[in-house]
Amino acid sequence: MPERPNRLAYLALASVSFFWGTTYLGIRISLEGLPPFYLIAIRYVISGGLLLVGAALSGMTIPRGRELWLTSVCGVLCIALGNGCLAVSETMIPSGTAALFYTTTPFWMVGIDALLPRGKRPLRNTIYGLLLGLFGVIYLIYPDFIREGLGGKTLIGFLLLQLGALGWVFGALLQKRIPSQATPMISGAVQQVAAGLFMFAPASLFERLPHSIAARPIYAVLYLVVFGSIVGYSAFIYSVAKLPVALMSIYTFVNPIVAVFLGWLFFREPFGTRGVIAMGIIFVGIAVVRWSESRGHKQSLPVLDTEAAGVS
Repeated sequence: MPERPNRLAYLALASVSFFWGTTYLGIRISLEGLPPFYLIAIRYVISGGLLLVGAALSGMTIPRGRELWLTSVCGVLCIALGNGCLAVSETMIPSGTAALFYTTTPFWMVGIDALLPRGKRPLRNTIYGLLLGLFGVIYLIYPDFIREGLGGKTLIGFLLLQLGALGWVFGALLQKRIPSQATPMISGAVQQVAAGLFMFAPASLFERLPHSIAARPIYAVLYLVVFGSIVGYSAFIYSVAKLPVALMSIYTFVNPIVAVFLGWLFFREPFGTRGVIAMGIIFVGIAVVRWSESRGHKQSLPVLDTEAAGVS
């Protein structure tokens, strides 16, 4: 019999819904002092390192050998590519828009999982949901695309986020197929460290660290480390283990709303009627996909598995 959800589990879900929504604003503020690759490298080396130190002190199992290398590769795909593209995109487009573009991740998850060995073939209603969500994204970017053309920042930001979503999905689905002795939280910590170390290579090649950084972006990076990567991730792992899948999926709807509101509040990022309508269409598409998959396969979408929980 499944364990009955407790108040702490609901609090953990609320934390994920809020804190992961605030990370889009946190990234934008961090970019005021750090270039995007260095931001990802520094953030995840610190957060993943702290989690691994805590795990070692607690006597928890740390992956070794082949498992360590494969988990690290998944971290590079999920976090380095996924959140690296997110950070770069936020130098071009508003943080709230980036959050909405990133809601396409569940759609990629369903499609790619169907192509991989032991994957699930999407149902008819799932395909309808995917098409509806895609229409919502097209509706959102169409005016900017017409105004800016093929080389416009909106289209480039959108394509970058789709590349990031692909990396996130491939890494998550590969992690599901790795036999592991470690807990999902430790695997996630390894992924964070691997992603951070990997990102120092492109950062050193293409970026320069400023001689001095103002206090505001430093505080934002610390916020991302503590509340985005450590508190948010730990809360996700706990709530996924304690709450029903249908309830847990709420966070994927709340995150963009939080991001859009904070982007408007702190930076007056534009978000008008078209944005509200597009958000509604995308959310309905996500809901149809989740309903169809849970009803047809009697299990959750892979995006809600603990192994797929890269840090926002």
